[in-house]
Amino acid sequence: MNLSSLPPLEVLFKNPQIHVKNPHLDTMEEDVLYHFNLGTKTHNLPEMFGDIKFVCVGGSANRMKSFAQFIQQELALPGNMDNITDICEGTDRYSMYKVYFLSPGMGVPSISIMLHELIKLLHHARCIDFALFRIGTSGGVGLEPGTVVVTDKEVDCFFRAQFEQVVLGKVITRSTELDVGVSKELLQCSSELDDVPTVIGNTMCTSDFYEGQGRLDGALCSFSTEDKLEYLRKAYNTGVRNIEMESTVFRAMCRVCAISVIQNKSVSNVTNFL
Repeated sequence: MNLSSLPPLEVLFKNPQIHVKNPHLDTMEEDVLYHFNLGTKTHNLPEMFGDIKFVCVGGSANRMKSFAQFIQQELALPGNMDNITDICEGTDRYSMYKVYFLSPGMGVPSISIMLHELIKLLHHARCIDFALFRIGTSGGVGLEPGTVVVTDKEVDCFFRAQFEQVVLGKVITRSTELDVGVSKELLQCSSELDDVPTVIGNTMCTSDFYEGQGRLDGALCSFSTEDKLEYLRKAYNTGVRNIEMESTVFRAMCRVCAISVIQNKSVSNVTNFL
């Protein structure tokens, strides 16, 4: 795949300013991004990250390292791709590579911790006009393995375009609506890649890998095969085309902070349900 042949996307992905919604940050002498092993006093974040234009989030540490090496080679960037450095190597929570790729762990709790510190990092580094991508694998609903799903809307397990966060014993509901224009632009880009089948659809976020996704092979299972298929057909009829475990919080947090995001997920051959 020749990345230079793809049509330009930057017009849709402008983020002129990050709106960090925490007034307490202005009163802090130092902001320690604990899980990144970075801080505003110990590191010159604008110098390290101020030139960032693309941030890709997704997958395991090894997968993101391989992707960073691939992009470095495709864009003919200087340096030895075999010696690419993990910026977060001082902690074992996450991995980060520049070209800027992040491994967020698995599930809502892990990626939400990462997002808090990523958004603050971009804020402290004074990043502008950047694109934030969420990539990875997912379980397909009514699709062939290998299909790429460009997310049109993130929904929860009740097919609602929202994310619920419990804050001090109260449920806070945040919208997960996406910019439809971004999804259509990405679908147009996929037309340049003949060997990558691509669709637009809703992405459903569940709280776990087994029961929440209707799997029959977990340690616990309280439903039948018929129950599973009925639920997945209902999901498909509402527009769901893939299932994973991080998308709603990713979109909800970025939306509150006025960050445009793009979510692409490839369908694995292990979890094609229908």
